[in-house]
Amino acid sequence: MIHSLSGGVIRDNFKYTFVKVEIDGTPYWYLSPTSEISVGDRVSVPFGKGDFPREGIVLKVEEADAQCAPVPMNRIREIYQIL
Repeated sequence: MIHSLSGGVIRDNFKYTFVKVEIDGTPYWYLSPTSEISVGDRVSVPFGKGDFPREGIVLKVEEADAQCAPVPMNRIREIYQIL
């Protein structure tokens, strides 16, 4: 078990792959099911309230655990596929 410096227990040390995707000029964060994704890749992602598939371009790829995620884990959605 790993402990933080503030005395708490770090619950999850699994690394996730987060990708920042540009859709119509605006960046959004998504979770990638694979680490085999690169900046410049075209991806299909869920977008809007109906999770309609939209195409976007990967701007940034970042590996992080759940505690250091760029957005809360309960709000992030997973990309559909790399095109």
